[in-house]
Amino acid sequence: MATALQITIQIDVLTGAHELSELEQQTMQMAEEAANDAYAPYSNFYVGAALLLENGSLFKGSNQENAAYPSGLCAERTALFAMSAHFPKQKVKLIAVAARRQHQLHYLPVTPCGACRQVMSEYEFKQQEAIPVLLHGPDGTFYRCRSVQDLLPLQFTKDSLLKL
Repeated sequence: MATALQITIQIDVLTGAHELSELEQQTMQMAEEAANDAYAPYSNFYVGAALLLENGSLFKGSNQENAAYPSGLCAERTALFAMSAHFPKQKVKLIAVAARRQHQLHYLPVTPCGACRQVMSEYEFKQQEAIPVLLHGPDGTFYRCRSVQDLLPLQFTKDSLLKL
């Protein structure tokens, strides 16, 4: 007989930036600035990601498109890969993501794609510590996930490979 696996995910919905900590506000502002640096001539969809590192520094990335679509890279992976190349021992304390359309000032409620969730999960697993994720929500709200695992339950990790 089958048994049920119940997964509980808690995402905090904040009514505005006034509910963010000062570090969360700074990290989200960096993500918004990173969105402005995106190279998105094909989709006109500008995404920025910012990482707050354990040493207090902020690191950013933006989506980078290419006419050969699979050759582009999302903002979250751009930020994480670049950060890891420059600061391989630093832990990520927060990931913030902001997205907007070209010629629009307001930010859209978006979540990371599946590939980015998997990469974010790998960094969370690597550092053996949850990485909170902060996202713009609709109408000026924000979503705060306490862990990447809230975005990607039943994660595929190195332990999954060992079981093959």
